Amino acid sequence: YGKTRVPTPRMLEGLDAVVFDLQDVGSRYYTYIYTLLHVLEACAREGRRVVVLDRPNPLGGEAVEGNVLDPEYRSFVGMHPLAVRHGMTAGELGLMFREELDLDVDLRVVRMRGWRREMDFEDTGLPWVLPSPNMPTPDTAFVYPGGCLVEGTNLSEGRGTTRPFELVGAPWLDGPALARSMEREKLDGAGFRPAAFTPTFHKHADRLCHGVQVHVTDRRRFDAFRAYVLLLHHIRKQNPRRFGWREPPYEYEYVKPPIDILFGNDRLRRTIDAGTSPKRLARRWPRQLEAFEQRRKKYLLY
Repeated sequence: YGKTRVPTPRMLEGLDAVVFDLQDVGSRYYTYIYTLLHVLEACAREGRRVVVLDRPNPLGGEAVEGNVLDPEYRSFVGMHPLAVRHGMTAGELGLMFREELDLDVDLRVVRMRGWRREMDFEDTGLPWVLPSPNMPTPDTAFVYPGGCLVEGTNLSEGRGTTRPFELVGAPWLDGPALARSMEREKLDGAGFRPAAFTPTFHKHADRLCHGVQVHVTDRRRFDAFRAYVLLLHHIRKQNPRRFGWREPPYEYEYVKPPIDILFGNDRLRRTIDAGTSPKRLARRWPRQLEAFEQRRKKYLLY
């Protein structure tokens, strides 16, 4: 997020290797893994080694969730056809990037000791150090595979509060009615509580917003992507005149709508704008996830 996202030849001049040591959060949109991809591409061109010091996936390494990115919608929040919740570590993703993009690069992954795929982040015993300002707790990471979609709208995703991505709202929403609509969906592993909050910055800063807080009651059963897709549908249904999609630019994309590059295609936007429940979109996801799980098998280190 500086003057360049890609290491320049001058940056790599005189180096033997580049060491990648960043804590990812397990969602396709989170850009640290694409910084790794850019480093791999640059080091392939310049003949430098890449060393990844692997770290836990905070969401664990078993469950996958959501859809798989359409390559036509590649951006800095989705540079490779991954599932939204990919269940891979940075080292495993580096191995996938190298092979699937045919990168001639010397990649070394320093494996973790003691990590098992079924572990939540708290199971590791490691301290949670914020990977970025709006990722304050592991709870945030567990809603983020769905909550990040709210960035593609005119709704507050809770930035500027202590519970980003768990709180969703706008000044014009009816929070209790929205909570009732979501409870009728009977989604596993979560409850929806009417909430009022005032963001201190970002969208609707210093304005009282009404909406819901998403309470995850069972991480193993909660599907964040499905939950937030339905949340957007019910918000738009409640007030189609006030609800809107965020316009570009967003994350270095200047043409495609932000919701399209986050979702990985334009189907969610078109479906919600038509007033149709996105449940029909979800029928496509199991087959996509099955194919993704087959692709990822050969890169799993743990």
